[in-house]
Amino acid sequence: LNVKQDLLRNDKSQIGNEILAYLVDHPNARDTLEGILEWWLLERQIKFQTARVKEALSDLVDKELLLERKGANSHIHYQLNPTKYNEIQGFFKQVVE
Repeated sequence: LNVKQDLLRNDKSQIGNEILAYLVDHPNARDTLEGILEWWLLERQIKFQTARVKEALSDLVDKELLLERKGANSHIHYQLNPTKYNEIQGFFKQVVE
């Protein structure tokens, strides 16, 4: 197989695995192509990304780049640490240059 075919095969396998994983969680599910895209695969991505986003937020809070505050609804809200704004802005200017 050439590289392009191998990448396509791996991508198809990954999507197939995501569909099967969804069906393991929801064995009676049935949907259209559009429904599978919008609901099944989106749900799988949200589950996967949630853990990664939590880790990233925790890391940014540990580095004091973000502040976390508990809101009135007991949810944690994140915001930029204003004392780190120039440092963060400088980092992105270096990346672009």
